[in-house]
Amino acid sequence: MTGKNRLSVAAEILTPVLVVLVILWATNVGTSFFLPPLQDVFVAFAQNWVFALVPTELLPSLFRLFSGYLIAIVLGVSLGILIGKSPRVRRQASPIVEFLRAIPPPALLPFTLIAFGTGDEAKIILIVLICVWPILLNTVDGITGVDLTLRETGASYRINRWDTLIRVDLRAASPQIFAGMRAALPLALIIMVISEMVGATNGVGFFIVQAQRTFAIADMWSGIILLGLLGYLLNLMFTLIERRVLAWHRGARAAAH
Repeated sequence: MTGKNRLSVAAEILTPVLVVLVILWATNVGTSFFLPPLQDVFVAFAQNWVFALVPTELLPSLFRLFSGYLIAIVLGVSLGILIGKSPRVRRQASPIVEFLRAIPPPALLPFTLIAFGTGDEAKIILIVLICVWPILLNTVDGITGVDLTLRETGASYRINRWDTLIRVDLRAASPQIFAGMRAALPLALIIMVISEMVGATNGVGFFIVQAQRTFAIADMWSGIILLGLLGYLLNLMFTLIERRVLAWHRGARAAAH
């Protein structure tokens, strides 16, 4: 490891540590009721999220998050392929897609509550309705951007449509599709929390609101810290999967340079 790399790794480790130390000092010197000492928040985190509330609050949230996100991936990629492969469908669908994706996510919350109630179904549908658009649009861009030469080469070898779709179109469009999936992942987390703050009986969002209403401020902050850690871990997992799946893409770009 070179000296430059050592400094980079050291900075990555030390920066979060310094931030935590500064917050620890500030919350201990400060007198605000809404900013309790950081050590109290850590104690609340250990009491709440080290096994105690995992089955009752965290697991229901993760179920909604992953269910909505995976359904959005299936719908977004499928519709994106359909729209991307057909110029006529693309022209007809474009105004509808642009209109629907422009609707602010919180505006759909009352609709899902009225139409589907306060159960898991409503929350999953809301996540799908919000997360599908970045995946769909990136899939369309990826499919329409496939090099015509690749398709013509496949046709000259008499590759059937299904194999062309899987081996040519989806492979060439996969970097764009993964970019859409990456953009949708934090949206899924945000919408999960928002949906659980209204008309819910469990979940991390519900826990945070209940803690705020009862002035259990350390508990409230413990839930917020949990969401930050969850977002970080989800992004880390996605990055590892993306690197594995798109290893060929990075190799091709390195060879080109």
